[in-house]
Amino acid sequence: MQDTLIRNCAHLLTMDDAGRELVGCDIRLTGGVIAEIGQGLEPRGDIVDARGALVTPGLVNTHHHLFQSLTKAVPGAQDALLFGWLQRLYPIWARFTPEHMRVSALTGLAELALSGCTMTSDHLYLFPNGSRLDDTVDAAREIGLRFHTTRGAMSIGESAGGLPPDALVEREEEILNDCIRVIDAFHDPSDGAMIRVGIAPCSPFSVSRELMRNAALLARDKGVMLHTHLAENDEDVAYSLAQFGCRPGQYAEDLGWTGDDVWHAHCVKLEAPEIALFARTGTGVAHCPCSNCRLGSGIAPVRAMRDAGLRVGLGVDGSASNDTGNLVAEARQAMLLQRVARGADAMSAREALFIATRGGAEVLGRHDCGQIAVGKRADLALWDITGIEAAGSWDPAALLLAGPTRVRDLFVEGRQVVRDGLITTVDLRRVLTEQARLANALASAL
Repeated sequence: MQDTLIRNCAHLLTMDDAGRELVGCDIRLTGGVIAEIGQGLEPRGDIVDARGALVTPGLVNTHHHLFQSLTKAVPGAQDALLFGWLQRLYPIWARFTPEHMRVSALTGLAELALSGCTMTSDHLYLFPNGSRLDDTVDAAREIGLRFHTTRGAMSIGESAGGLPPDALVEREEEILNDCIRVIDAFHDPSDGAMIRVGIAPCSPFSVSRELMRNAALLARDKGVMLHTHLAENDEDVAYSLAQFGCRPGQYAEDLGWTGDDVWHAHCVKLEAPEIALFARTGTGVAHCPCSNCRLGSGIAPVRAMRDAGLRVGLGVDGSASNDTGNLVAEARQAMLLQRVARGADAMSAREALFIATRGGAEVLGRHDCGQIAVGKRADLALWDITGIEAAGSWDPAALLLAGPTRVRDLFVEGRQVVRDGLITTVDLRRVLTEQARLANALASAL
């Protein structure tokens, strides 16, 4: 049984029920679980010196499109609103193959890991040229992050009044059958699971009401979670009103898309009754502040959501609408936007970090993760607070105010995925060479 002692932590933010912060302590990891927390623990197994390090739970990413890491900063999409941005990128994504899916996922997962992320969801909703969800699952296993993959889908193309091109949509019967296949193949409902699967029709403007309803029924039959985009911007809300005669929150409720097994991405335009509905039903939200800024969607009412008791986590969203996948930078942006909208006391650095760790774990239904406490999974991030970014900081726990933004060491299920700022599980230089080759070929084809 693997045993690692993280010794002499300069400062420890536990995110446990008591909100404890400890100084000069040790943490023992045994068999993928946090076994002991204390001072002067017996040295055995691997020893990691955490002097000069802030230790936090691993960050949790609740919304991503890993395939988009091949299409960062695409000309013609850089300054577009959501619908125009999608219409620019759909033809490029239609050229993807299983190799594109796997390499982009490896790159995106490595980028997340280097920003302190130990668990991520992924929303893959298009499957061109033989691509399958399996391609990204293989990448997650190779990198070693805890992976909540969701089988997304688009079923209404342009010819039927939808946004995506017809070549990227699937028949709804085939979508549901493949959902069953990937759940049966990969989903692990147990504590400590490294892979879980959810069902995630892309959005109200790319699938039918029938698929949304049937997806909810299937998810409950299989005991898996539901995920989609909702109320992302004014165009999104206008589409819901025009096509369905109701706001997005009502649309979700009517089709069975509320409950503690559901989380929605963005929710920038939720109004007070919708926030109350989601809070009452236990519905979660993946807040994606950088993407919302990049696409001009607005500032999500996260302060109101939190005050209402709604579960909120963070998401970097796709790299084509964020252009980076740095989750600790995302947490800082979330904090700053609430302050811009509501005042300097609207959100503290500690609250934003809670949302990025335990908050995200709760949104994904992972009560075994997201905090440093005995019996919880051994997912930890170590941040070097002796460098230039944190120099002069009076409060080492205020990570989001005074850096760093790149992790020193990262443990997932007790295994070291990042050591001294470097990925340990893959040859990242080789992956990036492949990423550059594929991205350059896509650009040349235009």
